[in-house]
Amino acid sequence: MTATLTERGSHREQRGHVARLHAELTRYGLVTWTSGNVSERVPGEDLFVIKGSGVSYDELSWEGVTVCDLDGGVVDGARKPSSDTAAHAFVYRSMPGVAGQVHTHSPYATAWAARAEEIPCVLTAMADEFGGPIPVGPFALIGDDSIGQGIVDTLRGSRSPAVLMRNHGVFTVGPSARAAVKAAVMTEDVARTVHLSRQLGEPVPIAQEHVDALYARYQNVYGQ
Repeated sequence: MTATLTERGSHREQRGHVARLHAELTRYGLVTWTSGNVSERVPGEDLFVIKGSGVSYDELSWEGVTVCDLDGGVVDGARKPSSDTAAHAFVYRSMPGVAGQVHTHSPYATAWAARAEEIPCVLTAMADEFGGPIPVGPFALIGDDSIGQGIVDTLRGSRSPAVLMRNHGVFTVGPSARAAVKAAVMTEDVARTVHLSRQLGEPVPIAQEHVDALYARYQNVYGQ
């Protein structure tokens, strides 16, 4: 990608919104130091906004969020975009319904990723949010779109908005950046709970028919 590193202030409102969403990652203990990122597609344009590489969460404002095209090239911003930009770009190109993405190294979920083990659907909260187990994607190096390819390949045919990339961490997608943040929070929550359950014995799976019913209710009836 070619960084122009020129700040013109475009999409300032959306960049500010995405900057503020990063506070949810620190609030729920999903990131350490400057790791992790949130991105969001720009409505009606072949663009997305993403956290700048290595930008401190304490210092993150709209200026720390960079505007990129769907090839990962910088369109506006004085900060180099995240090292995961190529992966995010690949997902946006490949999954038109995705408008937001999050990446974290949250500890419990990343521990499952280190084992290359999916999180089984043994909680009603998992059936609600993920519609089944949280799958594991392949190992991929950082820097190009290999991670994005692994995300897309793994989530095709899955109801889960989250994938555990092997030996790496959590990637979530959603119809907005906020929805992807929620999925990241829920991923860590269920990863911790299922881990604790396994210390007591083998968790009991939920029957598929009940998973389907719970998922349909939560997605179509729950909330305002």
